[in-house]
Amino acid sequence: MKRIVLTGGGTAGHVTPNIALIPKLKEEGYDINYIGSYDGIEKKLISDFDIPYYGISSGKLRRYFDVKNFTDPFKVVKGCSEAVSIMKKLKPDVVFSKGGFVSVPVVYAAHRCKIPVIIHESDMTPGLANKISIPSASKVCCNFPETISYLPEGKAVLTGSPIRQELHSGNKIKGLDFCNFTANKPVIMVIGGSMGAVAVNTAVRNALPMLLEQFQVVHLCGKDKLDSSLSNLKGYVQFEYIKDELKDLFAMTDIVISRAGANAICELLALKKPNVLIPLSAAASRGDQILNARSFEKQGFSAVIEEEALNNTILMDTIHEIYRNKSKYLDAMSNSKQSDSIDIIVNLIKDLSE
Repeated sequence: MKRIVLTGGGTAGHVTPNIALIPKLKEEGYDINYIGSYDGIEKKLISDFDIPYYGISSGKLRRYFDVKNFTDPFKVVKGCSEAVSIMKKLKPDVVFSKGGFVSVPVVYAAHRCKIPVIIHESDMTPGLANKISIPSASKVCCNFPETISYLPEGKAVLTGSPIRQELHSGNKIKGLDFCNFTANKPVIMVIGGSMGAVAVNTAVRNALPMLLEQFQVVHLCGKDKLDSSLSNLKGYVQFEYIKDELKDLFAMTDIVISRAGANAICELLALKKPNVLIPLSAAASRGDQILNARSFEKQGFSAVIEEEALNNTILMDTIHEIYRNKSKYLDAMSNSKQSDSIDIIVNLIKDLSE
C-alpha cells in the first residue's frame, strides 16, 4: 500500500482541495495521513474523514511588521523538527501540499527525507508559503494559465482546483427547508470565507432592507461574526460556517456574493453559479484575489466590485445586473474548459509515488 501525507492549513481554502482528493486517493488504495497545526481549522475539517492527524508547531509568515515576527520563526523551527520526526516515522511515498504557513515545515521535512512533494498553488501568483516551498517540490499544480510563467520550467502543471464532488449532489428542497425559505423567491448566498469578511458582511447587512424585497439571503458570515439583532428577520438566515448542508445551500442558490479566493471561485465555476466577487483589497493583501476576480470577470463568469467602491447602490445595481443576465453567465461557465483536476492530480501523485 502506498502512503501519502496531505498538508495545508490556516484557512479552509488550504484544506478543502485536500478533502476533495481523499475519496479518489482512497479508491486508489492510498494510506492517507494529514499534517497540520495543533489546533488550526484543518484539524476540525479533517476530523470527520477517519484519517490520522499529526499536529505540529507553526508560525505565520508575514510581509508586514508584527511583534510576533520575532517569536514565530522559533515556532517554525520547532515545526520543522517535528515534521522531520513524523516523516521518519510514516515514511510516506509522496507529500501533497495545499499551502498555508503550516505546510512550509512539512515540505522542508519531506525534501530533507528525500520524499517527493507536489504543491498546489490556487492563486494567480504564488503566495509566500508556496514561494518558500517551490524549490523543494517536484511538481507545482496551478489554476490559471498565467501562473505558469511564475513557476520554474518543468515543474508547472495546469490542473485547476480539486472540487469536492459531493457539492454536485445537493437537494434544492432540503436547502430551502434547512433555511426555512420559500420556493417562489430567488436566493442569494453570501460567502465571506471561513474566517469571515467584515466589509462583505457589513455591506450585505446594510443592504438587507432592499435585498429582501426581491431575494432571500443565506449568509455564511464566518466564526464569531453572527449578528444577533438580525436573528428573526424574515427571509434572512446566517451561519458561522456550514459543512454537511453546503451542497443543499448551493443547490437552492441563484446568485452568490463571495470573496475571490481561488478555491471558492473555482467551486462557483464548477457549480455554475453566477456571482458577484468582492476581492480582498490590495491594501489588506498581496492583491491575489483581485487578479483572480479580474480573470473570472474577463472570462464572463463573474461581476466584480472593488472593496473600496462597495456601497449599497453599487451592490444592488450589480446584483440586479447579474440576475437579469443570468443566462449569459451560465453560458460562459458552461463553455469553460475546466480540467478534471482530481484525476490529473492523482495521476501526478501516482507517477511520483511509484
